[in-house]
Amino acid sequence: MNILVINCGSSSLKYQLIDMNDEKLLCKGLCERIGDEGSCITHQKDGQKWTETCPMPTHVEAFNKVVEKMTSGEGKAINDVSEIGAIGHRGVHGGEAFHESVLVTDEVIAEYEKLSPLAPLHNPAGVQGLRCARKVFGDKIPNVLVFDTAFHATMPARAYMYGLPYEYYEKYGVRRYGFHGTSHRYVSLAMANYLGKKPEDVKIVTCHLGNGSSIAAVDGGKVLDTSMGMTPLGGLLMGTRSGDMDPSIPGYLMQQTGMTAAEVDAVMNKKSGLLGVSGVSSDNRDVRAAAQSGNPRAQLAVDMLAYQIRKYIGAYAAAMGGLDAIVFTGGIGENDPLTRGEVCQGLEFLGVQIDQEKNQRRGLEINDISAPGSRVTVAAICTNEELMIARDTLALAK
Repeated sequence: MNILVINCGSSSLKYQLIDMNDEKLLCKGLCERIGDEGSCITHQKDGQKWTETCPMPTHVEAFNKVVEKMTSGEGKAINDVSEIGAIGHRGVHGGEAFHESVLVTDEVIAEYEKLSPLAPLHNPAGVQGLRCARKVFGDKIPNVLVFDTAFHATMPARAYMYGLPYEYYEKYGVRRYGFHGTSHRYVSLAMANYLGKKPEDVKIVTCHLGNGSSIAAVDGGKVLDTSMGMTPLGGLLMGTRSGDMDPSIPGYLMQQTGMTAAEVDAVMNKKSGLLGVSGVSSDNRDVRAAAQSGNPRAQLAVDMLAYQIRKYIGAYAAAMGGLDAIVFTGGIGENDPLTRGEVCQGLEFLGVQIDQEKNQRRGLEINDISAPGSRVTVAAICTNEELMIARDTLALAK
């Protein structure tokens, strides 16, 4: 069965078409600037790339363009949309309503839309994508919604509750939810398979590090704890997000600067993190280059990131009562050997030892960087959220 995987943003649409008989990628692409001037689509097949500027006032036109690219021209991957067996959609925030992937119905869409206050940038875009996909492809092709938060639904209350009046949890759903769950699930399963063990027999810390970053403690195939919170702002220092801090700081900044709550929120989400500390960039590569050139603030940002990751790994090893493996994934985790090396330096007490030569290798699906004798397996694993979504979609569509 061919599965079309969709990830809708407010002005973008990413897609992959996967043949699930052998999990082969048939084609992929990205529609950008939907609703704006200069909207375009980039379509890729067999290593070739085609970019076309075309009007896409809404996601409906974007979906129609995706169909055109998949079924005609040089980048043709299928003859007709009838060859698509099901469509899998990335859902960001499932709240407490969705603890696993679901077949899409009108009721599911309505419930998903109710959760928009928890993810105001992502859930409305996802709802729009679901409705547009059904309009373009019709109701005969099943749609499946796969949530970023679902893998974290196994967290116990002691991990997901905040120290606030309990009524805020009951009335407003204030609790830790966690994100990047599809990625954490994929790489934790990949690591267990690499070790030749069942997921329920290993304790793994998975580090999804990119412009947005989160860490999860995966004990026996289930999430015990994770760094992001009610929103993706919590946890680690990120590209432009502050991560965890004293909760009194926003109020203090409002008093000192006259900023509104919305303005302070924008600072914490869009002007903080690597960008805010370094003053250079939100891109780890740029910050790293500036640090190596002697920029002290860039060096501080680099040091803060590695230190915080190391703290989480140590804390999660304690929470799980042991540690069998550490996984690095995401744009930084997969591609930055310096960050991996800095994080692991100081974790020797857990039995972590890495081989610096192996750590420099690139282009491997699984790069085991452990040194001989290391009691903990450390590896960089390429995540594949789209394939994870496709697998769930296939299972439910059948």
